[in-house]
This record gives sequence, C-alpha cells and structure tokens, in this order.
Amino acid sequence: MEPRLEPLFTPWKIGNCEIKNRIVLTSMGGTDLFGWMEKNHFDKEGANFILEVAKNNAGLVLPGCQPVYNPMFGQWLHKNDRMYKELAAWMPEFHKTGAKLFVQLTAGFGRSFTVSEMMEKLYTNKALRVLSKPFMDLDKITASASPSPNRWSDKIPSREMTVAEIREFVEAFARSARKLKDAGVDGVEVHAVHEGYLLDQFTLKYVNHRTDQYGGSFENRYRFAVEIVKAIKKACGQDFPVSLRYSVVSKTKGFREGALPGEEFVEAGRDMEESEKAARYLQDAGYDMLNCDNGTYDAWYWAHPPIYMPENCNLADVEHIKKFVDIPVVCAGRMDPRVAADSIKAGKLDGAGFARNFLADRAWVTKLMNGQEEEIRPCILCHSGCFNMCHYKGVPNDQELSDSLHLARCAVNAETMQTDKHYVKKTDSPKKVIIIGGGIGGMEAARVLKLRGHEPVIYEKSDTLGGTFIAASAESYKGKLRDLLAWYRRQMEKLGIEIHLGEEVKDLARFAGAEIIVATGATARVLKKVPGHEKMIEACEYLTGTPVGNKVAVVGGGLTGSEIAYELALQGKQPVIVEMKDDLVSQKGVCLANSSYLREWFALHKIPVYLETSLKEVRDDKIICRTRDGKEIEIACDSVISSAGYIPTPLAKEGKKIHLVGDCRQVGNLRTVIWRAYEVAMKI
Repeated sequence: MEPRLEPLFTPWKIGNCEIKNRIVLTSMGGTDLFGWMEKNHFDKEGANFILEVAKNNAGLVLPGCQPVYNPMFGQWLHKNDRMYKELAAWMPEFHKTGAKLFVQLTAGFGRSFTVSEMMEKLYTNKALRVLSKPFMDLDKITASASPSPNRWSDKIPSREMTVAEIREFVEAFARSARKLKDAGVDGVEVHAVHEGYLLDQFTLKYVNHRTDQYGGSFENRYRFAVEIVKAIKKACGQDFPVSLRYSVVSKTKGFREGALPGEEFVEAGRDMEESEKAARYLQDAGYDMLNCDNGTYDAWYWAHPPIYMPENCNLADVEHIKKFVDIPVVCAGRMDPRVAADSIKAGKLDGAGFARNFLADRAWVTKLMNGQEEEIRPCILCHSGCFNMCHYKGVPNDQELSDSLHLARCAVNAETMQTDKHYVKKTDSPKKVIIIGGGIGGMEAARVLKLRGHEPVIYEKSDTLGGTFIAASAESYKGKLRDLLAWYRRQMEKLGIEIHLGEEVKDLARFAGAEIIVATGATARVLKKVPGHEKMIEACEYLTGTPVGNKVAVVGGGLTGSEIAYELALQGKQPVIVEMKDDLVSQKGVCLANSSYLREWFALHKIPVYLETSLKEVRDDKIICRTRDGKEIEIACDSVISSAGYIPTPLAKEGKKIHLVGDCRQVGNLRTVIWRAYEVAMKI
C-alpha cells in the first residue's frame, strides 16, 4: 500500500465500538436493508450490496436511510418483526468481514420530499387525496416544522407537525433502534440534522417559525433531535452507539436558493457560529459521532456534489467543527482518499465518508489497498443512475417512476443494485461478434461479451477509442470522465479485445451471418433553416479543439450547451446562452443538484442567458434572435457554438442479428448507452 494512504487503514472507536479502518460507506437512498419506497421487508438486493462493500474492506457501513415511518403505505418501521429476524440471521455473515454496521434511521423529508407530477394530482384532487391516503398520505409525509413551500412543487405546501406527531416519531426511533440492536446491528445513525431534511428543518430559522417548545430558542429548535438520541439511549443503553448525520453549515440563502463556493452571502440557515454551539450541544445530548457535510436541499450541490464542485468541498468546515467536540467526526463530499488520509494523520478528521464511489465499483477500496488504482471504475458524479431527481421551471420532480422507486443504481455500472437482471452469465456457444464503433457503447459491449466467453472485434473509423465521449470529457473540470475513458481503454487491453483502428465500415455485407453490434453514434443537428448557419461551430468541434473568440454565443441551453458555457467562462471568455425553452437544462435525467449549480453559477457570475429565445440569423459579428413576444434582438459575438442536439445515425436497421447500441439507436446519456450495451451483450 502507498504509505500516504496508511492513516486511512488504522482502527478507531465510536463510543466503545471499534472500527477496523477509517473508510465509511455513507448512506444513499436505495441501498436499504428494509426496502425503499415499498412495503418494508428484508431487502436481499440491498443486503447483497452492503455485504459486498463490507467484504471489500470498508470499515463502517451505513445502508440507505430507513424511514421510521414509511412514506409509502404508512408503515411504522418497528412493527414488522419478520424482517428483524431475517436481519438477525444475516448479521453473522456480515460480521465475518470485520466491518461494523450502523443502520440510518430517518424522521423523513418534510418540505424536501421529492414531489412528482403524479403526487400533485393526488393532492390537488380532493377525491384522489382521500383515496390515496392509505398508501401515500402526502399531508403527513410533507409536514414540516412550520408551514413552508415544498422544494419541488408549489402545489403541495408543508403544514406544521403537531406535538403529538413529533412524540410519535421520537418513540418510533427508540423502538426501531432497540429492534436493530437486538438483531445484532452495531449502532444506528439518526438522519438528520443535515441537508434540510425534517429534523434539520426544525433547527433552521428560515423554516422553523414555531412558538411552542419546538421553536424559537436554540434549545427548542434542536429539541427534536435531542429527544431522539435520549430516547434511543434509554431503550438501548448508553453504550449503544448513535451517530448523527450533520450539516456543518447550511450554505443557503433562502427557500430554493443555495450559496455557491466562494460566494459572499447572508446565511439563512445554520452558520458556523451556531454550528460550533450545536455540535457541542448535540454531543452532550448523547450523540457518539458526527457524520458531516454541508448544505440543504435548497443548496443541494453541497451534499450531492456534481462534477463542477471542488474536490473535498466540505473538508475545511468539517475540520473546523471537530475542534468543538470530543466525539469522532467524519467528512463526506467528493473526498479524495489521499487528502482524507492526510487530514486523519494530522488529527483533523476521524473518518472519511464515500458513497457513490461504491456504486461505480464496490471493490474500489480493495483495489486502492492493493495498488491497483487504475483498475477502479470511477464515479463521474453525474447522478443520472443514482439520484436523477430532476427539476426545472414549471415541473416538479421530473423523473421516471422506475427511477423514483429504484435509487442507487449507477450510470457507469449496469450491475449495481440490479443483479436480478444485470449479471454476467457465461455463454454455452461462443461466437465472433462484430462491433462497429469504438465509443463507450462499443467498448462496454465488447467488455461484457468477452467476460461471457465470446470473441468481440471492434472496428473504429478514427485512430483512437472513445467516440463522442472524447469530446464529452474534454472540459477542464471533467477529469473523472477522462478517468472513465482511460478505464475502458485499459479494459480493452487487459481483456485482449481485437481492435481495428482507422478502419471505417460502410457496408455490413462483409460480415454476413455474424452477430453485429452497431454503435456508430449520432450526428449533430444542423440548423439549416437559419441563414448563416455555416458560420457556427458545432459543440463537439469546439470541445475537440476548434478555437473560438472571446465573446461566444452558445445556442442551446441544455446540459451540453450549459456545460460549454461554464467552461468558456472558466477560461475567462464571455459566453452568452440562447435557449428556446423557459429554463436552462430543461430535460429529464439531470439531477437538481447538478442543474441548480449551473443555473445559480450563471446568475452569480452574470452570464447573459436569453430564455424563450430562438435563433433567426448568424452574421460575422452578431446573431439575430427572436424573443417569445416576437421582439427581434441582436447579440454581439465573435463566435457561435451550436448545441442544438443530435440525430441517431445507425449504419443499418435493427434486425435478427443486428443490434443497435447507444445514440445510433436513441440519443440519450451515458447511462442509456452503458446499460443498453450491457443488455445487448448479455442477449447474444
């Protein structure tokens, strides 16, 4: 092992519970032991994931947060004895790994509950609201400290929780924790005075306007969280460890408005001065560990950092708060293992929290220990498989129902939390399989085919593997995407895949009778009806090196166009965004944590954004646009980048032995490319 990493692999204690190393799997919705947004049961898929992480040298493992009151079907977690018995039978297998297990219990979401369009219909229609109450009581689920707007929807406001409801939740925490202890679990984590969830909403002055014992003073605002730990300790004993998921600073300017890194702002939530006091107060109440990051759902990019956020974005604040407590402190949020090891060695941190890394590669810690870092499949911080809860102007959570019900899958690893349908099965009849196109889709198909025992052969027209992902990973801040591209290229070499570079295939007749996978991608949409369109630079051309001037008009404010504008601004250029829709990144599959960062960054840095505006003409030094009300405007610029989308360009139609993969079949994102390639490779 690299000496610098050694502090990560030293033992430590949470109360009297010894943990073998400092690596902590922090909770993610969807990796639950008792199910997620479904009837509570011992979840074998979640258990398999947790066990695999533990086998691969995580020290402390926290499954996905478990509501003590299930939003779906209104179940209390402590009332299902069968699943605790099944958990107890499984725990000895888990403990063979040497890891420790803390189950995270949550009071719920309050105003942060991710409301969808379907939920809006259930709530706003009086008859449907009554009919849906037994399986989704939105009035109860979204209740908060005080009446407040939902993060996702204006149609389902949050009412004030009653004192009787609060006490019912406190009792539920204690009873659930006791059953977990009896099942052999090593500890629990209370979720959360963190990320603007329900317990945090009680602590935050911009949400909590109560005048009873749960509002007003500092002590009253933190009372709910204090009562919970006291009740758990009374039920389970003082030696039973209780961690708290804790946001050091809220980084929030107000409802639906976050504060970006480096921004000067007035804190609406918990500032550092209050946090110093709160951390000590919560420790003295009985919490044995603080599992920390920053942010709220209003500033979601702190707790769920997209690729635009700096690495170790929460570390300085967490190191600071450690000075005010005597209990262990863990930091999460784009953590770099080496930086974490340095902090632990210096006594500034006790544990390092990682989450999405484990979705991309459950064995990444083992590979890190063994000096096989190049073998780690990297997380690219896209959220498109694990947390693609999406929001833009005029819509609530715009997410497929299957994604809402099955979080914690992974865009770059089709097997994660889907082992029932995505698993490598050896073939009984090995075949030579021709793959046309050496982008990510072609390489993923080749990888899976080879693992199954087939003989894949890739034909790529360019002189290097990667396809459009070379352009997609080109921006300065996309190092993780370049790591993924390097990982795929290494897999091709490691597996001995036959590859023909610089060989364009135009006719499939030469491969008659063979199984063929076509992964030829898509072509850029050209705005041919726009006079002067030939003066425009296509997005991929810019990303692969075509120079642009200083003031650049980016036509198309979807994710690709917005990321290009962000890159231009980082380079010191002056981008202008022109978008026909009424919001930037107005598309499914892009997590609010990602899209809100870009929207708020553009607003902070005063990047001109023209919404509901269409391009009418391109001239040498300007573009002519038309606004929604028909007004014609001129925007001066040196260059124009077109990000108007892509059109599938398959080499052939799908057939019995011809399989289309990636954007040549349907333009999507990296997740759709990888999952489709995996599934096609498994069917051959």
